Amino acid sequence: MSIQIKTMADYAAEGKEPEILFWVGCAGSYDARAQKVTIAFAKILDAVGMEFAILGNEESCTGDPARRAGNEFLFQMSALQNIEILNMYNVKKIVAACPHCFNTLKNEYPALGGKYEVVHHTQLLQELINDGRIKMTEGGNFKGKKITYHDSCYLGRINGIYEAPRKVLESLDSDLVEMKRSRTKGLCCGAGGAQMWKEDEPGNKRINIERVEEALDTGADIIAANCPFCITMMSDGVKAKENENVMVYDLAELIVNNNGL
Repeated sequence: MSIQIKTMADYAAEGKEPEILFWVGCAGSYDARAQKVTIAFAKILDAVGMEFAILGNEESCTGDPARRAGNEFLFQMSALQNIEILNMYNVKKIVAACPHCFNTLKNEYPALGGKYEVVHHTQLLQELINDGRIKMTEGGNFKGKKITYHDSCYLGRINGIYEAPRKVLESLDSDLVEMKRSRTKGLCCGAGGAQMWKEDEPGNKRINIERVEEALDTGADIIAANCPFCITMMSDGVKAKENENVMVYDLAELIVNNNGL
């Protein structure tokens, strides 16, 4: 299934505005694994008939990694450039599949003049399921499968979003099993706060290995995540444990696989 995704510039040329802007993010644009999540989510939006657009070449990094690494000047340069473009297109509502982009756009852009309604893709997925716009296939690919959910730091503890992703997983006709550290006590995958771009601190074990061990202890067949960094870290952890039976998926991918989109 191929879909034609319009840019904000395409809509502007037609004198129209889309229902929502899909903020793809750096990982979703350039990382081969995260690109699969971008495509899956776009397929869902297309299937439910939602008018959405991306910025395309006009989108640049939100500046989140720069701020976390301490480069405030670079963050503000990046943010102000994005805000100028978003305001030019009169953007009102944004959905992001990356919790880091979501957090920055929602909580940090307003201080610089970028005020938008920002939702994470798991929130939008739950809303579409609740409204009946996504009709889940009963007894789909995940019937009887055990799924454990990893709370990403920027969606969970920082923004308090715990229920939406779990509601999405519950709709899959699968068995949701929790890790011993979940929700407010969830353990970081090890990539947050610009850790993705530096060497580990000295220690006895990599943090993603510890987190994956907790996931494997649940007996789950699938580790569900909502963040491109978490997916990378959890996948690396599963490989390090040499467990070929456990898969790591984003929630959008689970819906696409379940419904055969």
